[in-house]
Amino acid sequence: MAVHVDGSGSFRGSTGIGFLDHMLAQVATHGMFDLDVTAKGDLNVDGHHTAEDVGIGLGKAFHEALGDRVGIARMADATVPMDEALANVAIDLAGRDHLTFDAEFRQDAIGDLETSLIEHVIGSWARHMGAAIHVRLLAGRDDHHKAEAIFKALARALDVATSLDSRREGQVPSTKGTLSN
Repeated sequence: MAVHVDGSGSFRGSTGIGFLDHMLAQVATHGMFDLDVTAKGDLNVDGHHTAEDVGIGLGKAFHEALGDRVGIARMADATVPMDEALANVAIDLAGRDHLTFDAEFRQDAIGDLETSLIEHVIGSWARHMGAAIHVRLLAGRDDHHKAEAIFKALARALDVATSLDSRREGQVPSTKGTLSN
């Protein structure tokens, strides 16, 4: 697992779960991250462990890529439409993990990804990245569109939050002078 936060928007690899790969490609493309994600799991059982491991791996890779987080914007939000779906994601890279996930899906799965695992992937990612992430699905009927709007909004918010703010040169973005890890 590798992440380049100042990337070109490329996704390489495979999780063995086609729809999860599709969502990770959205994150790479719309966040301008280079993601190299390869996972092999017990897909003969189900996708739970693989999806969870991907979230953990992404969280750890982003955590490492962000280092001491000096100079980053730290907080951001994005609202993204995908046809009839509309999602808002807000993120704080303060080093403390939290996930609020306010989205419901009609189907048990989208392609080969169980819809319950969408929250689990993002929660594992938040936990291991040290981020508070709030996901709000504001509209939508088609589950594919809803999931895609969520991942695109996550990508856009994460792109801004990880960006260097030239006004913060050498500064930790906190009034305490430190971020929790």
